[in-house]
Amino acid sequence: MEEDKSDKINDPGSVGLVKTSYFKFADPPDELVLSNGSKLGPITIAYETYGDLNHEKSNAILIFHALTGDAHAAGYNSPEDRKPGWWDIMIGPGKPFDTDKYFVICSNVIGGCKGSTGPSSINPATGKHYGLSFPILSIKDMLVPQKKLLDHLGIRKLFCAAGGSMGGMQLLQWLVSYPDLSQGAMIIATSPTHTAQAIAFNSVGRYTIIEDPNWNNGDYYESEKPDKGLSIARMIGHITYLSEESMHRKFGRKFIDGKQSLTGTADFTKEFEVENYLQYQGESFIKRFDANSYLYITKAIDDFDITDGFENLADALKEIKARCFVLSFTSDWLYPKEQSMKIVKALKINGIETTYTNFESPYGHDSFLIDDERLKRLFAGFLKSIGV
Repeated sequence: MEEDKSDKINDPGSVGLVKTSYFKFADPPDELVLSNGSKLGPITIAYETYGDLNHEKSNAILIFHALTGDAHAAGYNSPEDRKPGWWDIMIGPGKPFDTDKYFVICSNVIGGCKGSTGPSSINPATGKHYGLSFPILSIKDMLVPQKKLLDHLGIRKLFCAAGGSMGGMQLLQWLVSYPDLSQGAMIIATSPTHTAQAIAFNSVGRYTIIEDPNWNNGDYYESEKPDKGLSIARMIGHITYLSEESMHRKFGRKFIDGKQSLTGTADFTKEFEVENYLQYQGESFIKRFDANSYLYITKAIDDFDITDGFENLADALKEIKARCFVLSFTSDWLYPKEQSMKIVKALKINGIETTYTNFESPYGHDSFLIDDERLKRLFAGFLKSIGV
């Protein structure tokens, strides 16, 4: 029987059908000057909003997305959508980011490929895709357009900002760059800087893309795309988002079709169910993401260090005014609790009101994307604690 999608769209807990909007700025000669001195413009930012901005414009919550996320955080863009936005479990009427109370905003970062200006966009100066002529970006650069978007919406101060993984890095930088612009902050499953191990995983992912024969030095938009390299990069990355326990629970050593192949021909790629799952993840990813965007964004994450320009982490966070909630997950080995505890310690040294939870979950780094009632209560409780 065909699924009735209208039931999901009309669910009382869903924001329903939503439209992606676009904000444009930085027309020459007023281009955005990036951290490395390069200029970028004009710039388009794709964003979505959920709920209503109150008269005082004091109920806005800004959501920062992770590496492969985008502006579509909740609801459905069309009745044909099979899945809702990437954080639909948290955004909507009666959910933690309650759209009956809050005005929720999520935008796609520059450098991305889901509506915001990035390597796959057309460079108006040449009429061709930017490709590798797109300038190198920093996490700090990604925030300036989002601040411009808030100015465009007439929002002078956020009620709260939230982000996990790369979104948490954006939030840390937001709090440092704009310390007076948020009343609360939810810093989730992130790190003040990447470890050598995290950089290593990203580096191998980038290498698989660059070594794909179809990458063509980033100029592949009118020909075959480096799908194989991007797919493998996604498979590598996805392993780091999970945990050994969650993979064991879901797959163990199960064989595809329930039994090991006993034929004389060996299958070196897809005999176990976990192999099949990872290949599915890779094949799905190439349909929605751009290989060059993956290169640029992972490089920005690897280069990120919130202490740049400061003596240490406490010095970097000293001007923060927001009340902070820091969250790590017990099974997250990509950004383990020690990374979050460094943030907590630096915040507390500065007397910043901070709540910390190391949340019990078997699902690894991606735990903040799992539908968990305990997690929802934590989020809703923190928002309630900072008022409305």
